[in-house]
Amino acid sequence: MNDTSTVTNFIGGEYCEPRSGNWLDNIDPARGVVAGRVANSGRDDIEAAVTAAESAFARWSQLPMARRALVLNRIADGIESRLDELAAAECLDGGKPITRAKTIEIPRAASNFRYYAAAATQFSSEFHDSIGHSAINYTVRQPLGAVACISPWNLPLYLLTWKVAPAMAMGNCVIAKPSELTPRTAYLLGEICNEAGLPAGVLNIVHGEGASAGQAILEHQRIKAVSFTGGSETGKHVASVVAPQLRKFSLELGGKNPNLIFADCDYQKALQTSVFTAFANQGQICLCGSRILIEQSIYETFKQDFIERTKQLVLGDPGLESTQIGALVSKPHFEKVCEYLELARSGEGGAKVLCGGRPATVDGFEQGYFVEPTIIEVATNQCRLNQEEIFGPIVTLMPFTDEQHAIELANDVSFGLSATVWSNQNDRVMRVSRAVDAGVVWVNTWLMRDLRTPFGGMKSSGVGREGGVDSLRFFTEPKNVCISY
Repeated sequence: MNDTSTVTNFIGGEYCEPRSGNWLDNIDPARGVVAGRVANSGRDDIEAAVTAAESAFARWSQLPMARRALVLNRIADGIESRLDELAAAECLDGGKPITRAKTIEIPRAASNFRYYAAAATQFSSEFHDSIGHSAINYTVRQPLGAVACISPWNLPLYLLTWKVAPAMAMGNCVIAKPSELTPRTAYLLGEICNEAGLPAGVLNIVHGEGASAGQAILEHQRIKAVSFTGGSETGKHVASVVAPQLRKFSLELGGKNPNLIFADCDYQKALQTSVFTAFANQGQICLCGSRILIEQSIYETFKQDFIERTKQLVLGDPGLESTQIGALVSKPHFEKVCEYLELARSGEGGAKVLCGGRPATVDGFEQGYFVEPTIIEVATNQCRLNQEEIFGPIVTLMPFTDEQHAIELANDVSFGLSATVWSNQNDRVMRVSRAVDAGVVWVNTWLMRDLRTPFGGMKSSGVGREGGVDSLRFFTEPKNVCISY
């Protein structure tokens, strides 16, 4: 494994230290100790990255689409060839189980490049024959130039590549800022891109805190568009800075997702999947089903079975393939999640802790940021436990009486990212899927992603859509050409 103890910026195809000389500690969350350092970039670093991107733009944007696709596929090859190294880096950075990184997240990063390498070559223009006016209209979509991609800590390489791959495929040059909490795989991606023959300056990776590197990106007026994934409050700030400058932005934000379980569901499949839905990646996925709403007639049975299944989850050393629950990403986030545990133990909203409810201690990792998988029964949907995004291994249970009651509970939050519906009645599935306020609705499954489909949320869960042609459209500017004859 390459040395990632010191994570520097990647600008113009070269690794470089932050111009300010400022660094951040990089913490191993499973052990609670400093495991390296990461650049804390500022305005001078962002300026250098934008300049490098602009210098590369003319050459990259004019390359035939097939040539750009070839380079993106080589990057995918590089990710796949370094699967173990990248998975180990994510395990160290984020405290997540190594099996998840190795079997889901790193392979998906490679898939993002392969998909957009192919999708860009199939992206067609629109043509309109203006009959009666002796004219034709056709629309071309041109790359924007230098664009910014700001990605979160929970799925580091997965979500970074989800943004940079379509941006690069359409001929843009990118200034990418991964989370300062999980920078290692982005650092390694620069090396992979060089080995794949990506021209210098097409992808520039700058590290650092949101207040320094992130703010400098938002305020840089030569950056044509900003794609951001993260928390809803930060998303509001992104919009407040970028929107007045009349620049494009896309926001994929938080969720408080309902998991609706009707009595006529495939019970065992719903039960098994709901445990995974609740606690995957320690609950640190914006799509986790953190509010489980269960039809009254099966509520007590499901509750007991769900508790039993949750108690069987293996919490421990993230580096072991048998581990299912690892550490939370950082001490501040650990403390935030623990505040919600205290809230639950205090009985807020009629809360009753059914399972877990406390920090966990793992042998050999006594200073790590571990939390027991926690199930809380609540009496009202208006409690903080059901209204606020916790982003940890905490799930609430609540019964509903009928279909309309289930829909009302599902929609009675400020978020609208995703929902899951468990029922074998086709008419009910159609009604509920239409009625639930969510950008994505899964029926009798969860997190089954087709990269061609639009992804994003309603209400406080975001603005715009990513995925498929939506990403290709976001990273281009349409131009209509009208020709009279």
